[in-house]
Amino acid sequence: MPSSGSYFIDRHAAEKAVGLSLPMIQEAMKLKEVGESGFLYIVVMDPLLRPPSYSFEEAILYEHAVGDRSKWDADYAAFARAKARVAWRTGMDGHTVQELRPQLLTANDTVLWGSVAVDDIIVGVSGANPWYDEAFAGTVAMCLRALAKAGIAEQRAKNLFLPPK
Repeated sequence: MPSSGSYFIDRHAAEKAVGLSLPMIQEAMKLKEVGESGFLYIVVMDPLLRPPSYSFEEAILYEHAVGDRSKWDADYAAFARAKARVAWRTGMDGHTVQELRPQLLTANDTVLWGSVAVDDIIVGVSGANPWYDEAFAGTVAMCLRALAKAGIAEQRAKNLFLPPK
């Protein structure tokens, strides 16, 4: 698997973005209207490892399970990956593809939604109702974008205007 293509968005940043999002996600998962499974799976893609140069598996930057996987009643990881794959391949939120651009779906794509594409940051989530999967994916994506912006600010503060050699 290649190392991250992005300078500011790497596995550590993805893990941190998920960690920042988890308190909200875990609190929301207590509500029945959010979903009843009690489980969730998150897939974060590398924003620079894009098709066709990289396979989907190579482009997965980070994955995280919420809840005891041995008690899962469905394969939430497979669902989250399938949702992330649609967004990764098309560069669009899963819901946008499902509802507005269904002609972009292939025979191998899921018809479930719950993934986002925010400024080339792709996150897929499964385990809650799809509108909450999408909200949780968006939260992770926005936190990841914030971490990238913080990285830029840190570089500027150190007067590091050129990339390291």
